[in-house]
Amino acid sequence: MSGSSLIAQASTIAIDGRALMIEGPPGSGKSSLALALIDRGAMLIGDDGVSLSRDGDQVFASPPPNIAGKLEIRGVGIVELPVTQAPLALILSLDQEALRYPDELARRDILGVAVPVLPFRCGDAIQALRAEWALRSHGLNL
Repeated sequence: MSGSSLIAQASTIAIDGRALMIEGPPGSGKSSLALALIDRGAMLIGDDGVSLSRDGDQVFASPPPNIAGKLEIRGVGIVELPVTQAPLALILSLDQEALRYPDELARRDILGVAVPVLPFRCGDAIQALRAEWALRSHGLNL
């Protein structure tokens, strides 16, 4: 990979070769949503931290070496999982006040690439399924 890089405080998984970064305040459910998506076939990239680097016109998400493969399960502890890397396609911003029907998605400049950001209500029983549909509907086509 070439270019700049940064570490973002977020949980990130890969679905069908595209990275979905989950951000929110501590205790908002980032790791729980990541775990639910992993249970549905996603791969872990990073929990509570992800390395982002620019390569061409894409931002790649990869596991930071110091926490690679570690995921926190609240009430259980830290577990080890296999990891992958993938181009970043969508940021879910966990927010209890997220609109039921979002307007046009905002885009955030990450290392010079405009990545879509979807405010996302968390905590319901089907949040993993909703997150998969959010990526299909709003994620960058990579």
